[in-house]
Amino acid sequence: MSKKGRILVAMSGGIDSTVAAMMLHDEGYEVIGITMKTWDYANSGGSKKETGCCSLDSINDARMVAVNTGFHHFIVDIREEFGDYVIDNFVDEYLAGRTPNPCVLCNTHIKWNSLLKRADALECEFIATGHYALINEKNDRKYITKSADLNKDQSYVLWGLDQHCLDRTKFPLGHMKKPQVRQLAADYGYDDLSKKAESYEICFVPDNDYRGFLKRREPELEAKVKGGWFVDVEGKKIGKHEGYPFYTIGQRKGLGVAFGSPKYVVEINPQSNTVVLGDVEDLLRNGVSVGKINLQKYKTIEPDFEAIAQIRYNDPGTLCHLQQPDDETIRLEFLAPVKGVAPGQSAVFYEGDDIIGGGIIQGSYNFNNN
Repeated sequence: MSKKGRILVAMSGGIDSTVAAMMLHDEGYEVIGITMKTWDYANSGGSKKETGCCSLDSINDARMVAVNTGFHHFIVDIREEFGDYVIDNFVDEYLAGRTPNPCVLCNTHIKWNSLLKRADALECEFIATGHYALINEKNDRKYITKSADLNKDQSYVLWGLDQHCLDRTKFPLGHMKKPQVRQLAADYGYDDLSKKAESYEICFVPDNDYRGFLKRREPELEAKVKGGWFVDVEGKKIGKHEGYPFYTIGQRKGLGVAFGSPKYVVEINPQSNTVVLGDVEDLLRNGVSVGKINLQKYKTIEPDFEAIAQIRYNDPGTLCHLQQPDDETIRLEFLAPVKGVAPGQSAVFYEGDDIIGGGIIQGSYNFNNN
């Protein structure tokens, strides 16, 4: 074994995980590569050609790097546990009128658990991935910090990692920017890989059509929910819709009905199969309730703790005060209203660039600032 020890590197076949593995190899680690097959594209029923982390080409690319460099590489089939947990949750959340974030759930409950399980079996002290993020430590607590490349930063989807996971994880690319990573890939002799297109889609929805996926997954769903009502904020019926699971909070386009002025989805009610439409002002909220909490930087949060909260992946964040009435709940009280809070999405709260913690949005409300 090398002086640095043995490390298990998650390799998707893409540029980031490849460069991460090569860097660790150069640093003196005994690298073992692992590629996890989470989904079978043939089962998705989508029209798009097989691409991304689970495709045969990507698996072969990962193996090629390992063979060329001289380290071991394994392919692990986790389709059953991935499907049972992540995909079932994805469907259940839409049926409950919420908007899930499967990448967060996959990282928290599937990928890291699978990696650590295999790391233990292979006697690897650490695991590593190609995520753009950093891990820091203060007062004996590990926490995620935003990466040097804020345009590629992936800290938002890593809020669910607990202290045990963080203690054994390395992110080699956290201090780098994407152009540097591309140049390194070319320097390592993988010029084609350095130009490889990146996918930002959900891995099991390769055509990026979640509505089509739901219909294929639940063949009787469309017949059950079609013909419900759009209603205004006063509850007045204003048109028929295609079924409440096929809409998301903040949606304006694709409603299928013309109203004469822009209308937005402001609320989804599964019990009555109604979708509430309103003006953009009706989307504004200054209070958010968050559950399924995971705290990273601090064990507990002091009352009125000031933070920046991000309520979706591309959200720039808004200043707020955090209240933690119990271990299960955190309330975000925003200093300025936020638009389009969607139950089921993640809320991640930062102190500067450091993740304090995060959770799943349960609901939103307005409170009196006076």
